[in-house]
Amino acid sequence: MIELGPLAILRPWWLLAIPLILVGAHLMSKRVAGLAAWERAIDPLLMTALRHMGAALPGSSKARWMAATLAALIALALSGPATLTGDLKAFRNLDGLVIAADLSRSVTESGNLPHALSAARLVAASAGSRPIALVVYGQDAYEASGFTIDARALGTTIALLDGETVPGAGSNPSLALSLAAKLLAESHTISGDVVLVSDGGGFGAEALSAVQEAATKGTRISALYVPHDAASPAPPANPAALQSFVAAGHGAFADISDPTRVVNLVGTSASTRLAATEFAVLAWTDHGRWLLILALLAALPLFRRQA
Repeated sequence: MIELGPLAILRPWWLLAIPLILVGAHLMSKRVAGLAAWERAIDPLLMTALRHMGAALPGSSKARWMAATLAALIALALSGPATLTGDLKAFRNLDGLVIAADLSRSVTESGNLPHALSAARLVAASAGSRPIALVVYGQDAYEASGFTIDARALGTTIALLDGETVPGAGSNPSLALSLAAKLLAESHTISGDVVLVSDGGGFGAEALSAVQEAATKGTRISALYVPHDAASPAPPANPAALQSFVAAGHGAFADISDPTRVVNLVGTSASTRLAATEFAVLAWTDHGRWLLILALLAALPLFRRQA
């Protein structure tokens, strides 16, 4: 794109066709002017006689130049002359989503961490236009990514999580829930979803209090359960505790091997609650279509039948 003040050319490479069209039209006009090679093949006196008799009519380059002008106009239209249009309203979705991934030893050594991260990425991809944030936690909780609508980029961040991401030992989901609530409040969302990726470790009275407080604010708590392999050295998983907390949070519970229930809950949430942002959207209005219509109208005389 080339900007020329308030005017821009969106596809400037089409402008290269215009000089080629004009050069081609000039060369063709030389060939059709007069009678070209016939004037060299026929005796000049005979040619003069044929012209007086009306049997030899010289060619005309007018139609060629008209066709070339129309072709140049079409090339100009395809180049995309455009003007800047501002002050367009931009909106953001007021339904947020926070994914809170437990990266304590019991999860990272469960033997299913890659599957857990894949399920979390699937949840992020199903969020649609909802802003998504990522929280990671162990004994403490950390904001790994602020709210974004770029689910693909967030999915890349999730894929890079491992056992070295969160320092220390232990699992404290109450801190993760508190941090998620803080992120939702600071983003001025009306409602939200928090999806915990956990094996059920660390859920006690503090976590229950955080879940109940979130529920009173319209936030649903869902969970992706991470089971442990038989050979895992980590402490046993606790799916029953996780299910009871999800029930208190009015969310959905699913195993990472089949996260459909959580994906459906996140993906089917209403996206009708929108708010205007302070950012203005700048857009270019392409006027090439009007030039194409003008070129089509100007081409009509070329199809006129001559007697």
